Amino acid sequence: MLPRVADSLSFLYLDMVRVVQDDTGVCAQIKTDGGRTDLVYLPTAALSCLLLGPGVSITTRALSTLARHGTSVVCVGAGGIRAYAGILPDSLTTRWIEQQVTTWADPAKRLDVAIHMYRMRFQDADIPHTVTLEQLRGMEGQRMKAFYKILAQQHGIGRFRRNYRPDQWDSQDPVNLALSAANTCLYGVVHAALLALGLSPALGYVHTGTQHAFVYDIADLYKVETTLPLAFALHSSDNAEQEARRRFREDLRLLRLLPRIVSDVQSLLTPRHNAAVGTDDDKDEERSERQDVRMVHLWDPHAGVLPAGVNYAAGGN
Repeated sequence: MLPRVADSLSFLYLDMVRVVQDDTGVCAQIKTDGGRTDLVYLPTAALSCLLLGPGVSITTRALSTLARHGTSVVCVGAGGIRAYAGILPDSLTTRWIEQQVTTWADPAKRLDVAIHMYRMRFQDADIPHTVTLEQLRGMEGQRMKAFYKILAQQHGIGRFRRNYRPDQWDSQDPVNLALSAANTCLYGVVHAALLALGLSPALGYVHTGTQHAFVYDIADLYKVETTLPLAFALHSSDNAEQEARRRFREDLRLLRLLPRIVSDVQSLLTPRHNAAVGTDDDKDEERSERQDVRMVHLWDPHAGVLPAGVNYAAGGN
């Protein structure tokens, strides 16, 4: 049975260990203060994604076993707050990236996904039936300005204006510094989730022109409840940037954000008419983030998916 997104073992984060393969399985070697080496065996068959944090080394044999079991491996920063690189098993399903490309390449479907993301962020929003992306951007801008104003009033800091200026980093106020630092952490978490699903971080629906366009799209779904309140709470901090990173990493343990991101992204990419059909078990199976691929198929614009390993020449064997 495939692991579900809700499983506590869907994602596992490690740091300061050595991951090796022995005669029993893949294990993490942990050095204790007394000089003893403890072994913790990893349930590789139940893992969708292994996040390797700072201080981790891993052997080729261990990586091969993880790949055989269909586990994605992502190199991340402390607490999983940055994603640097990912190794995807060849058994990882292409279903989600195919669905991403299909919806991204069709302007009508791309707008539909953008509207769906807006509804996820602002559930009480009244969206016109014929809304355009330009109107959607304007509505989103008004909502965010109102939210900035509410947070500024709550913390008594007067008027706030978002100002992201990398060339003037040290001259920014604590809220902007904290928000930029916390957002960077959030982008890392989202990036890791997208890589684990085999998706392209570059194909965004609202953002475009960068290898992280889809990362920014998905991260926007969670800023109102994560990075924004955190940044405003640090308005009087002497080291807002460092404090934001530390606090975000601590809060991430409580938020359980990774499984939620996976579920939300799958919901976004699942066609609306298909999502309403079938039993709950069917939908769980379809939305599992890991589906082993047993056979490569061929694509045909008219006949659909055809089996590979067949000679299609007339009279071929």
